[in-house]
Amino acid sequence: MLSNAEREAATANALVAAAKSGDPRAFDALVNRYRKRIYALALHITGSTSEADDIAQDVFFKAYRALPQFEGRSQFFTWVYRMTVNRSLNTRRDTARRGEDTLDDPRLELALAVDLRKNPGREAELRQNYARLLRALDGLPADMRTTVILVCQQGLSHGECAVVMKVSEGTIAWRMHEARRRLHEAMAPEKVQRPRGLSADFVRLLGEHGLPIWAPPVLKPSR
Repeated sequence: MLSNAEREAATANALVAAAKSGDPRAFDALVNRYRKRIYALALHITGSTSEADDIAQDVFFKAYRALPQFEGRSQFFTWVYRMTVNRSLNTRRDTARRGEDTLDDPRLELALAVDLRKNPGREAELRQNYARLLRALDGLPADMRTTVILVCQQGLSHGECAVVMKVSEGTIAWRMHEARRRLHEAMAPEKVQRPRGLSADFVRLLGEHGLPIWAPPVLKPSR
């Protein structure tokens, strides 16, 4: 019996083969299958809805044009993920170089827009906690932050993340270990109160938009 990942890969491979044979509906199906995740990945790296939308469109346009040269040595999704990561990191660097900044983080606002409908009295608490978490995530080195986004927000395995980022699985494992340590420190109880009981709608939206659902690990006391 095929696993979910194997079924996903088989479906994508069949669509890629059909698209390369000239079926335009097959590539449209690939776009529909992955666009939400590509947008979420770009959004979380850049922090900009407009940039994320432009990146998602550009990535699929480039993928369509390059499809005849795609040899299938990696999965289609890792191919477009790599393009998205590279384009998003370049965009983020360009934005930082120009000194641009936004007053409102769209990642935070999207999450709060849903949860505050049911918990209007918790706006200050949720905004403070999740803004702090996003600042801590954004403060990680670019490669480490991207690794966290791919593994925690996009649900990639260490092996898949290693393929996307062209590094070893051991490197991915180290980055995740170090990121957990740094984020745990940033979200320590003495620094910020952890949010209580997130609603199901909030958790769903976090997943859809690549937002962090981060539970800092419990550290065991040293002996």
